[in-house]
Amino acid sequence: MVHFEIIGNDPAALRSYYGDLFDWEFRTGDAVTEAVSPPGAYGFVDGSTTGDGTGINGGVGGGEGYERRVLFYVDVPDVESALRRAESLGGTRRLGPERAPGGDLVIGHFTDPEGNLIGVAGPA
Repeated sequence: MVHFEIIGNDPAALRSYYGDLFDWEFRTGDAVTEAVSPPGAYGFVDGSTTGDGTGINGGVGGGEGYERRVLFYVDVPDVESALRRAESLGGTRRLGPERAPGGDLVIGHFTDPEGNLIGVAGPA
């Protein structure tokens, strides 16, 4: 697992909640894609600064009209291949591949056969 997301209708309130709960500090900016969070509303958490410094990176975002969810991302060598494989095994592609603006990261989302949303991330 390489990243987690908590998406809700009021990302500022969620960041305040999780910041108070876990002492997380956020760097607010843009998500990889506006399908995840509108520009400037995504708060990044650096896993190396949480707890004992061995956590994973994450983010809290969303906004009005975004589907609430908790999501984790699995590192894969090729996002398109992973999405195709998920589909061939009975999953359903929901997003992607989407490339981070100006970056070398690509993400995708799929639901498993029971409808659970999972993310995959890999190099562009």
